[in-house]
Amino acid sequence: MNFDVIIIGGGAAGLSAGLWCAELGLNALLLEANIELGGQLLWVYNSIENHLGSKAENGRELRDVFVRQIENRRLAIRLQSEINDINLEKREVFLSSGEKISARFLIIATGTRRRKLNVEGEEKFKNKGIIESGKRDAKTVKDKEVCVIGGGDAAFENALVLAETASKVTLAHRRKDFRARAEFIEQIQNNQKIKILTETILRKIIGNEQVEAVELEDLNTKERFTVNVQAIIFRVGVEPNTEFLRGRVALDENGYIKINQNCETNIEGIFAVGDVANPLAPTVSSAVGMGATAVKIIFAN
Repeated sequence: MNFDVIIIGGGAAGLSAGLWCAELGLNALLLEANIELGGQLLWVYNSIENHLGSKAENGRELRDVFVRQIENRRLAIRLQSEINDINLEKREVFLSSGEKISARFLIIATGTRRRKLNVEGEEKFKNKGIIESGKRDAKTVKDKEVCVIGGGDAAFENALVLAETASKVTLAHRRKDFRARAEFIEQIQNNQKIKILTETILRKIIGNEQVEAVELEDLNTKERFTVNVQAIIFRVGVEPNTEFLRGRVALDENGYIKINQNCETNIEGIFAVGDVANPLAPTVSSAVGMGATAVKIIFAN
């Protein structure tokens, strides 16, 4: 089956690319591995007020706005379509179903995922005390002790939200200095319910059926100690979904796709848009703009 454009990924960047393919009359197919469109938007539980032209209570609500805009457009969409292999030079995509699809151009919009720490107990206690969002899970930690791992804006925002209902919040960060905004740091330092541990790493999550404690390590003294908590949340950054592209397209040292100002990769006919190619400014707005840019360049060719 042949298309003008195959878009791999159904987050903000992929949806924008799909919209513009329809707008410019390009025969396009959007492939999404998950059961619904949205990508990382589905994991945003805070309100979104900095995407020009739209406000939303959370990422899902903004996703719904995007999806409604493409519903009646000429754009083929396939959900639960996992890629088994890909030939970038020939612009061929092989699905796990055995089907081969080809196009004149490919747009990679596979986004990022939250980074794991790969510590003992991380898999065992998923949904058993390891929580996804301070805003979503604030009620579940009411009067409980919580541990937040991370030192950026996301870690600080979650710590502040959780402190509204939790009895105590321990914020552990591996470095001495924080990457969070000064306003967040000041709020954390002035919150008596939040304890800050710098130069400290998580070694183990402890418990039986649910999280009961965490084992931390002081990087200066190498001393390990236990803190009793009933919930833990990780905010240690993200990593790009590019495993299937290693050795096939130019990536930076962190696995992000290298592109030029036109969102073109080092391989002719292959574009990359959104967070997977934008480690320095990963926002909804930049993802939407990159999706439009790639398609406009394709149309010009």
